[in-house]
Amino acid sequence: MTARANERLIANWLTLCCLVILGMILLGGVTRLTHSGLSMVEWRPLLGIVPPLTEAEWMRVFNEYKLSPEYQLINFGMDLDGFKSIFLYEYLHRVLGRLIGLLYFLPLAYFWVKGRIPADIKGRLVVFLILGGCQGLLGWYMVKSGLVEDPRVSQYRLAAHLGLAIFLYCCLVWLAFELHARARGVQKRIQTVVSPYALGLVVLVFVMALSGALVAGTRAGFAYSTWPLMGNSFIPEGLYSMTPWWRSIFEDITTVQFNHRMFAYVLIALLGAFAVRLWRQGLVLPAIFVVVALTAQVLLGISALLMHVPVAIGAAHQVGAVILLTALIFAERSLVWSNAKV
Repeated sequence: MTARANERLIANWLTLCCLVILGMILLGGVTRLTHSGLSMVEWRPLLGIVPPLTEAEWMRVFNEYKLSPEYQLINFGMDLDGFKSIFLYEYLHRVLGRLIGLLYFLPLAYFWVKGRIPADIKGRLVVFLILGGCQGLLGWYMVKSGLVEDPRVSQYRLAAHLGLAIFLYCCLVWLAFELHARARGVQKRIQTVVSPYALGLVVLVFVMALSGALVAGTRAGFAYSTWPLMGNSFIPEGLYSMTPWWRSIFEDITTVQFNHRMFAYVLIALLGAFAVRLWRQGLVLPAIFVVVALTAQVLLGISALLMHVPVAIGAAHQVGAVILLTALIFAERSLVWSNAKV
């Protein structure tokens, strides 16, 4: 195969991995919003892919769950059918994580042996593999924080788990866009003044997603179901009331939701201006992608607040952040790569 054919092959494989990871992030949101994440109190990296197959095995797993703080403090009296319904989401979430690992590792090994991986990206692909393994360990580390006295996972660990998933997704998307461009025979050009701005926006939206994880982890999204006011005022009372004050950024429900809203307003202005600059440079498709993704994300965020975070809208809002990041990466890559033939 030619070098460009190999680049196209690897780009298509990475694109598939990105789509599955996007589904994983969506399923993770559903798992969290249905309060299913603490239903599996065991972590069996290999045997965990096999679900309970007999009534006796179901009862064994259920009895293990009955010893957990979540059952004793929140779901006391739940029957086996109710347990099965929450177990399913967490089980599928963990199985999909294992399948993603196989989807990445097996083709990587095959392409490597066959010599189809461009030499300049081998290091990155290995780093991504290591990050994927860390993501699995971090997921269990997050779950363990909810298997103690307080049956709620740590918002810090939740933010780290979601953040690493999104970071890995962005790395794969970034590389996939680059390889697709190389496979089409386009050449890299000197970055315009907008391109570093685009990269900065990617970082800001990523931080915004981490802010959303703090909202989810502290359940701050349920505190003020009004918009644009928080209760009876735009700036609510009690902001930064914890001691020391900086703890409020991560732990105080009012402050967490207020910061998330203010961050959103700033990003709306910055992303709107960026889309206009893209349009003026003739990059119509990236501009439209950014505007559509931003508009959808804003509407989903407001709807989630007003409707008390229903599962479908809450999960869609989580995925919407990733799609917005995809739009920004697409815009940045479009600025860096010209249409001139090599």
